[in-house]
Order: sequence, then structure tokens, then C-alpha cells
Amino acid sequence: MTGQVIQRELIGQRIGETRLRDVVEHSEGTHRYVTLFFAFAVPPAQIACPDGAVLMSVNKVAGASILTYQMPPGADCRFAIAGESATLRPAKAELELFDGANALVSVRNGESPQIVLDWLAYHSELHGLTAAVILDRAKPQDDTGFADALSAGLTKRGLTCSVLVVRSDMPMGVADMPHEAHPFCVDGAAGKDRMKVPDPDPWGAPLGAISWYEIARRRFLDRARAVANLDVHDLAVPGDETLFDAADRSQSGVVSLVGQQCYPWRLRQGSKAQFGDHICTQFDAGGGPKRWCIAPRKLPTDVIWRQLRIVNALPDQTQSRHFYRHMALRHPTNKISRIVPKTSLVEHPPLLAQAVDYFGHDPVRVPDRAPSPATDARGRCAIVTTMKNEGPFILEWLAFHRAIGFDDFLIYTNDCTDGTDLMLAMLMQKGLVQHRENRFRDMNLRPQHAALQMAELEPVVKTAKWVACIDVDEYVNIKTGDGTLDALFAAVPDANLIAMTWRLFGNADIHAFADAPIIAQFTRCAPEYIRKPHQAWGFKTLFQNIGLFKKLGVHRPKGLNPQLWEDINWVNGSGAPLPRKIYRNGWRSSASTYGYDLVQLNHYAVRSTQSFLVKRDRGRVNHVDRDQGLSYWFRMNNNATEDISIQRLLPLMQKELSKLMADPDIAQMHDFCVTKHREKISELRARDDYAQFYDSLTGARLSKLSRLHGHFGANVFLAGPDVIPDDIVDQDPEGDWFFTVALPEQTNH
Repeated sequence: MTGQVIQRELIGQRIGETRLRDVVEHSEGTHRYVTLFFAFAVPPAQIACPDGAVLMSVNKVAGASILTYQMPPGADCRFAIAGESATLRPAKAELELFDGANALVSVRNGESPQIVLDWLAYHSELHGLTAAVILDRAKPQDDTGFADALSAGLTKRGLTCSVLVVRSDMPMGVADMPHEAHPFCVDGAAGKDRMKVPDPDPWGAPLGAISWYEIARRRFLDRARAVANLDVHDLAVPGDETLFDAADRSQSGVVSLVGQQCYPWRLRQGSKAQFGDHICTQFDAGGGPKRWCIAPRKLPTDVIWRQLRIVNALPDQTQSRHFYRHMALRHPTNKISRIVPKTSLVEHPPLLAQAVDYFGHDPVRVPDRAPSPATDARGRCAIVTTMKNEGPFILEWLAFHRAIGFDDFLIYTNDCTDGTDLMLAMLMQKGLVQHRENRFRDMNLRPQHAALQMAELEPVVKTAKWVACIDVDEYVNIKTGDGTLDALFAAVPDANLIAMTWRLFGNADIHAFADAPIIAQFTRCAPEYIRKPHQAWGFKTLFQNIGLFKKLGVHRPKGLNPQLWEDINWVNGSGAPLPRKIYRNGWRSSASTYGYDLVQLNHYAVRSTQSFLVKRDRGRVNHVDRDQGLSYWFRMNNNATEDISIQRLLPLMQKELSKLMADPDIAQMHDFCVTKHREKISELRARDDYAQFYDSLTGARLSKLSRLHGHFGANVFLAGPDVIPDDIVDQDPEGDWFFTVALPEQTNH
């Protein structure tokens, strides 16, 4: 005996301007009931029902009203709203169709008959499915032949399950959303924030008419043995008992279904996705989609079937079941990266077994990769950085990092006017650094991004064991052992990435530029626990160059090879493991991941007030189109507390600096850069705009604000210091208070 395909329709009806999705009539003994499923909320008080009719229940699903009336014998279904009346044509409930069945209730939104037949066969063979009720969301005028193709397929395959295909004459999607197949409708799709929002398509948009499940119940499924809510691209994982047996055996009659999204690694050219192509999951995915399986006869009479849960019934806490959601079937694409970041995809053995053993498919496999062979040797440690007009600060920074154990320095410069490029060219001649011109304009990239892209090809990077991308205003402050890289590596011997969280240092109320060590002058900084501004817990990463990632990044290596994610041992500045959710694109610490015990990155973003004038004039290295004005100073000038931990390394730095300055060429070039810096400060202070800017920076108001950051919300830093009232500025920095403002959403990095 083969199965059959039955077709039914939801008949949208009107009462004046009010739309109903369906009207269902059913009987219990001698009583007759009619349920009205509205397309939106309608207060019962606005409805005039036939004489003798009694309102029995009022419910609302996703904002749409569901009203059930007990009707007097023989009465017409004539209802009125706001003076408009209509005789409604209820559909008779057909509960006998699936009495005692193991049924799926589902939604089809463009999936092919072949996919639906595979879905039916899978659940018939592995779960004892005997029936399915499918909402086919195709437009009424689109005669796709889906039901006919399904019927022919059931016969050809010898499937014995009965299938009810239901269509509607009104759209069931969210009104302002695009078609569900579009990547815009995929949570977490790569580049979603940059997508142009597609035109709305209520016929194909994600399901908005959640009352569909209650309609299916009232018309067809309330006498089924068990009902599972799975869409036609979902496959329930087999277990010791079938999905339907689990629901029938459960104490409450409700079993939670927990989903996991899965994807192909790649589709062969010209082929369409099949279940058997889906062999990957995301290694860093959070919670998956939720559905349910129920035994209707065990449920209370006042339950409501919704998409994600059963209202007024609790799931059996002793069990849940799992399913896979095959994403390339609901969101067809010939480029999987449009619906998921491929750097998150890893091959999932159960899915591979399903593809090969059950579907007999030959999916495209994830390429094998292995990290570079581990070596016990310490190896060389390299810094990659960019500079523009940083002449006076180069030697101290270079001396410090040479002293703590960095071997190689690859430095890119552009548009320098203070001797920075001349200094670096001379240092390169003396074998102390590698200096390159930054060709960011030719590459049409930001300077820092262009430099990192060029650096990937450099032997000094390719042969380094450890690499860090840090700037000349950042100092690696190692607090363990003797303060060297070797001491840090000994403290975390198994780590292959070390996140060095910023500690934002302010100007310490030092306004005049002095040719003196930065790490000795500026000792005021943000507290360790300081969640805002957004940059406060940004980090840079010292990482082993062993092939876990494909390219350099400003804050951390980028382009994770997902096959190798289990080889990652990424720790924070206290040596604690970081969660996998940051592996692909995290760049800042959080309240649960920051740490400063072993290493921190001292970030001297402002230095002295006078030097900050020059920094603002030269522009930002990475964000060339963003002004380093008052708001930047406010965010980055942090003077709330003191930290002198780095000063224990002053003797090491001074010893290395003395060696450098003993070379007369280097000393002369340093003096030249210092002179150019002083000249630029004088030039800028002579300008009215910079003189006013300097007066603002050196005023008592901003000095006080630099000690209050821990009391401000994110929007304060986005808006700038002018939004802060004077009475807030007068608050005690040690007090227990908080201030923020409401602002339109903005972006800031």
C-alpha cells in the first residue's frame, strides 16, 4: 500500500477590513464550536456574534487573535466587527484523517519535491512516520505541481505515509522581510551587516503566521498519536526509540527538540544542495533552533501549539531529542560563505556518516590541514607595525622590546615629515629593523591593513615562531619572572596565542613634551576593571606562526583554518583559556576574559598634551578618515589610577637604549626627530584652532573627566565630553554612581 497526497486550503475571509486566516468548525458530543483565526489582534469586545453563541476562549499567537465560540444548533456563522458583518464559511475539522498517526507538522517554502520526499522517507524509515501535514507557502497563482510530484514520488518509492498539503490564499510571512531564502534572513550570515536590505516578500518571508500550528491542530492533528514540529529541511536524529515513541512515553506529553544548524563545505559546480551535502557544523555555534514533539492525548485542553513551544504544557525534563537543520536547503546558494562564515565550519562525523551510509552521497569533504610541526626551540619573535611621524618615540620603543626578547621588527611608514622614515632606513642599514614603504594607496587599503598584507610575504614574518602586531605607543608589559618573553612563555608553556589586553594610559596631567622615557613619565591609567570605553579591553595577540590562521590582523591573526580549531590554545593575560567564541573574530576582552596577571599591553595613546597635538595633525594610521579630536582624547586619556609595574624593566630598556644612542648616527637622527617634533608643536600651537584645542585639553574639566571613566556608560564615550553636565563632573571619582545618555546608535572603534 502506498501513501496518498491530500490537498486542502486555508480560506482567508473578511469581516469588513478585518482578515481571517482560517475558520474551523468542530464538534464534541452535541456541542458545536467555531474557531476564528485572525491575521492580527482583534479585541473580542468589538465582535458581534450570532445570537446564542458563547465565547469560550480567547488566545493570541504572535499578536494574532484566536477566538473560539460555542455555536447554537443550526445557527449561521454570521459575525460582525465595527458594523461590518459577514457569514463565514468554516472548514470542517477532519481529525479522523490522522487519528492515531505518527505525524509531522511542517512548512515548505520553496524546497523541491525531491527534498520533501527524502525528508518523508527518512522519518518513515527511522522514526515510524505515518503522516505529514505540510503548509505549502507558494502563491495561489503559482501552480508548481508540488502535490502531483509528491504523489508520484510516494508511489515510486513505495512510501506508505499520507501527506496533507495545505495552501493559503493570503501571505503567511513577516510583512517587511525579504524572501526567507535570502542570506539576509540567516542569523550570523557572513557580511550581513553590509548587505543591502532586499525588498519585502511577504509570500516567501520567514513565517509570521505562527497560528498555522494551532490551525493544523484544530483541523487535522488533535487526535494523532504523536506530532513532531519539523520543517522539511530538518532531520530528527535517530535514537534508542523513535521520536514519536519518545513523546508518547513522556510523562508530560511534550518532548523538546533541540536543533543544530549544518552546512555543506562546498557544492559541486552546477549541483543543487541535498541533505547528503551537509556534513559541517560550526565549532563555535551557540544554541540552536527549538521545536517540539508531543502526544496530543496527554496534553491539557487549554494548550496552544506555537512554533517554538506548547503553551500551558511543560516539556518532560527527563528527555529531549535532537535534529539537524540543513541550511542550504532553506537558503539555497552556490557559495556557502554567503550563509555562514566558512572559518567556523568543521566536519561533523555523524553528518558525514548520515551522508554516506544513509543517503549514499559523495559530499565535498573539508580539506585536511595540520599545523606546522611543533618545535621545542624558542624561535624568533617578530613585531610588525606601521608608523607615521613617530620619530622621537622610536628608539625607546625599539630598545624596550629588544630588551624583553623580540628579535625582529618589520616597520612600514608613509608620508613622514619628521624624520621617522629616515631614522628607520638608517636603523635598517645597521641591521636593527626591516623598513618598508607602505604602498596602501596602490593597494586601495587602509595603511595598517595594507602593511599587514604585505608583511605576510616577508621572510622575517614567515620564519618567525612568534608574531605580534603592535604599535609604537604600545608596550608589552610582562609581569612574570624577569619580565622577558622567555619568562612569559615559561608561564604558559602550552599556549600558542596570548591575548595582551590593553591598559589605557593617560597623560598623567603632563602637558609639555619631554625627550624622556614614556614608561617613566606616564604612570596614570585606567583601572583593571573598566568595561568602557569600548577600547578599554581591546587586546593585541602574540601568536605562534604555525598555520592556525591564514593572515595577519590588527588585533589578532585572521582567517582561521577551522579544521585546526582544536589545536588552538589561546590564553588571556593571566594564562586562563579563552572561549572558542573569540577564535574567529574577537578583538576585545570581557568581564569574564580579561586578565593582567602575567602580561598586559600598556597603551600610551595620548602621551603628553603637546605630543597629542602632533598626533592629531598627522591623522590616524588605521582609520585615516577619523579625527583624533576631543572625543578621542576623552576616551583614551585615562588617569584614574596608577600602575608602575612596567618600571621594573626600565634598567633593561635603558641599557639597550644606551647601546643604540652610543652610535653617533642614531643619536644625531634621534635629535633631528625630536627637533622636528618640537617645531611641529610650536607651529600647531600658533594656530588659533589648535590653540583653542590645546586650552580645552589642558583645562580642569577634561583633567577631572580622565578620572571618571568607570562611572560612564558607552553612549557617553560615543557622544563626547560635551554631553556630561557640570554637576556630574563635580562628582567624587571614588563614589558609587553611574551616568549615561540616550543616543541614536552609532559605530565606534
